[in-house]
Amino acid sequence: MPLTDLPPGALADYRPELPEPAGFDAFWADTLREARAHTGEPELTPVRDALLTSADVYDVRFPGWRGEPVAAWLLVPRGTGGPLPVVVEFLGYTGGRGLPTDRLLYSSAGYAHLVVDSRGQGHDTPDRGEGSGTQWAEGFMTRGIEDPRHHYYRRLMTDCVRAVDAVRALPRADPERVAVAGGSQGGGLALAVAGLAPGEIAGALIDVPFLCHYRRGVDVASEGPYTEIARYLRKHSPDRYESAFATLDHFDGVHFASRASAPALFSAGLMDPVCPPSTVYAAYHRYAGQREIRAWRCADHGGGYGAQAREQLLWLRARGLAPKG
Repeated sequence: MPLTDLPPGALADYRPELPEPAGFDAFWADTLREARAHTGEPELTPVRDALLTSADVYDVRFPGWRGEPVAAWLLVPRGTGGPLPVVVEFLGYTGGRGLPTDRLLYSSAGYAHLVVDSRGQGHDTPDRGEGSGTQWAEGFMTRGIEDPRHHYYRRLMTDCVRAVDAVRALPRADPERVAVAGGSQGGGLALAVAGLAPGEIAGALIDVPFLCHYRRGVDVASEGPYTEIARYLRKHSPDRYESAFATLDHFDGVHFASRASAPALFSAGLMDPVCPPSTVYAAYHRYAGQREIRAWRCADHGGGYGAQAREQLLWLRARGLAPKG
């Protein structure tokens, strides 16, 4: 892949002015207030046939959007005691929680690990697909695009905040050492949670994040979900261009970043055709907490691959978020 976005020097100075939608904070305060009105402890069921000797595995269900049950896996290192630091992981676009054997890094490193299903994208957490514009939706980006109250990401981001709420009731989890993590869509969701629940997390691992600076993503991305928006607008432009982005601006990581306070480690692939690095840097430069970024010069949407995982573990350790002992 060639460099199809801004060069590294320009990225370091890329700080676009992106006005927030009116009533942004009230919109999210009302959304989360309504979700949290649906109380209930997470339900944990041991998975007896997980075929793992290094971790105990639980099927978890917790109340998300409007109290609807959200599925997750909890992996806890076997033989450990006392409260453990927790990594709450959100997943990439069209990816559900999969199988417990799919994601073993964090439990192998000594963390309690909550792998959160993405509603409608996996098999275990359905989405009703409510909202205008759904008839045009080829994916999730335009589902409910005509009204932020009905947009798909209102529901999914609410689920992710409620996952962090649920952590406090999980066995052997230390609520004071909770980090959120994810790549691509998962990175965008981790960033959203950092902005929506800033006092509830101690760190954020935001890897090649999607859901940032949508307008730039539509203009520059040559692959991936931003192109769904472009195809929608191709059918309706120019009459729905501004109204579409008026909805999408409610879910833009740039606006969540300015409300975050936990330390964060970002990453970007400088040859990424899916999440162009300028979209990542737009959110990174707006991030209000302590921040670092790893820019991978010749990387596509995979970013730093295994090297980034090592960077993340070292970063967690440096911030006192690693398991003790």
